[in-house]
Amino acid sequence: MPPIFECEGLIKSFGGLTAVNHFELQIEEGEIVSLIGPNGAGKTTLFNLITGFYPPDSGSIHSDGRSLVGLSTHQITQLGIARTFQNVRLFPNMTVLQNVMVGQHSRSKSGVLAAILRLPSFKAEEERVMAKAKEQLEFFGTRLVGYRYDQPAYSLSYANRRRLEIARAMATEAKLLLMDEPSAGMNPKETEEITELIGQLRDERGFTIFFIEHDMRVVKGVSDRVVAMDYGSKIAEGSYAAVSTDEHVIEAYLGRVSEDGADGR
Repeated sequence: MPPIFECEGLIKSFGGLTAVNHFELQIEEGEIVSLIGPNGAGKTTLFNLITGFYPPDSGSIHSDGRSLVGLSTHQITQLGIARTFQNVRLFPNMTVLQNVMVGQHSRSKSGVLAAILRLPSFKAEEERVMAKAKEQLEFFGTRLVGYRYDQPAYSLSYANRRRLEIARAMATEAKLLLMDEPSAGMNPKETEEITELIGQLRDERGFTIFFIEHDMRVVKGVSDRVVAMDYGSKIAEGSYAAVSTDEHVIEAYLGRVSEDGADGR
């Protein structure tokens, strides 16, 4: 079987800046792979290429053997790839339940006419979508269920808004979840909880996870494999122990120190 995700020779430039430079990666089904690198390394740009926000200048992107290049974000979602963002992107005035129901939009089959006329087919699908949304929210225990269903998203705590965004991504019926800094802005206890959550998404729900992260406690705690990126290029790949001690990775984060003690970068 082909890998659930694969890219080769991926290049993306903005003017004179090459944000992604001949990047290549394979992810097998069921893996948890983390992507690390300093700010500006090209990590989020890579996610934007995978999910169709940007077209690559060259290179290939495949999921389950099918090319993603040239597809819309909606089509890529239908193929089983969903994402969360570094800055939480919810519909703040919609309820918790409605936000997750939106995740089923790419799977909906009822047309506009059926919705306007409230045909039985539309009502049946609406019930199915609601049940699917509640199923995803129940994964998070008591934090997003019960009276929370009818609360507007803006009223949630920051950590619960993060969870809600993950629930919406789950509701797309994705196979591969891309998560952009899932622990950003969280306190140590919340960071520990999100680390456990990433593992549960794979172990209990069967998702393959590819996530960007700066907090090395999260990376160490849950990654099967770590990929390091700098100046748009992959500079290391392997276990956490191997990548965290790699000379090129240390230099990317800390800079090269010359013999007189000055920063060489």
